[in-house]
Amino acid sequence: MLTVNGRVRVARIRWQGSDGSRTVIDGYLDRAERTISVGIREMACRLNGGGTNFDRTAENLAHVAQVHASGETLRTLIEAEGRKVVKAFREGTVPITWTAKDCVAEPGTAGPTRVYFGCDGVMAPMVTAGEKTKRRQTIQSKRRRRGRKCRPLPRAKAGADQKYKEFKLVTYYDEPKTHRLVVGTKGNGEEAGRLMRRLAGRIDLATAAEKVGNVDGAPWIRGQVEGRGLPLDALGLDFYHLAENVHKARRVVYGDSDVAGMVWAGDILHAFKHDGYDITWEKLVTWRALWRGPKRAAADALRNYVSERREMILYPAFAAKGWQIGSGPTEACCKTLTQRLKGPGMRWDADNAEAIMALESLRESDLWKTYWQTQLPQTT
Repeated sequence: MLTVNGRVRVARIRWQGSDGSRTVIDGYLDRAERTISVGIREMACRLNGGGTNFDRTAENLAHVAQVHASGETLRTLIEAEGRKVVKAFREGTVPITWTAKDCVAEPGTAGPTRVYFGCDGVMAPMVTAGEKTKRRQTIQSKRRRRGRKCRPLPRAKAGADQKYKEFKLVTYYDEPKTHRLVVGTKGNGEEAGRLMRRLAGRIDLATAAEKVGNVDGAPWIRGQVEGRGLPLDALGLDFYHLAENVHKARRVVYGDSDVAGMVWAGDILHAFKHDGYDITWEKLVTWRALWRGPKRAAADALRNYVSERREMILYPAFAAKGWQIGSGPTEACCKTLTQRLKGPGMRWDADNAEAIMALESLRESDLWKTYWQTQLPQTT
């Protein structure tokens, strides 16, 4: 194996008879060797997923595979691979290895199939115009220090107008979480809605006996679920987000550590979980009448929050059917899909951030090996 100007070349022995001969496989190998092999690309993307920056990924790749490339080269390669994954998810060419019929609520039994749906937004750091200029100067300085001629840098993209952008995630998973499908998008709520519908079709969501949504209550999510005709049996409000709003009101009314406030919050949450909306609403009305000024405003904010999500507060009904009332798997995916994006000082173009998230989507969906097998060159 030879490394020339950061590119890998493999020496191969050729045998030829006295009157000449041609081996068909040579043509395929020659074409494959004109670019970086699938194995090297996959390894670079794998190392990047657990890395902290592209320079470190380059060091690790050189150590484990004796493949030498600059961090800038690997960044370009890895982001390009991620964009291929984005396109494959969008076009439906990523082979999904499970469908709703595989999602038995209690594995090993003849019980009903059950699929959970989740959706959320997560913020990722974007690179602004000023930061782009500074980054470009750093890259040019590195190139000059290497002392050899390099290809011109591509034309700079426009910087983001804000330091952070919200990305949308859509997830589907079963009760034991052995089957998961998670995909992120840089698009808006409409694009997330299209993604919801597209993925639902890929896993035959409509064929599941029980189809349950758990989301944080954002109006745009509910709007897309209804507008796209997602075939859910119920869409519930994640209990953790309800609790967040209850404790937000508690802190205003009672203070951070008042025992009476803790008791009140525990009672209200217990009532929501076990008694349902109507009984708990009456408790909130009675409680609100006790306060004036900023405390009443906090009580009104809580009442408005729950009243706007009345149809999603279904905890007793969910419990009776053995359904989850939390969106923990979706929240966990928000962290894992953006972990590589949120290191110290990191800033991204939106399409590159989406590409990195797409690679992590393969891992979180247990599709890493399946996807890369589809990238192997076909020789028949």
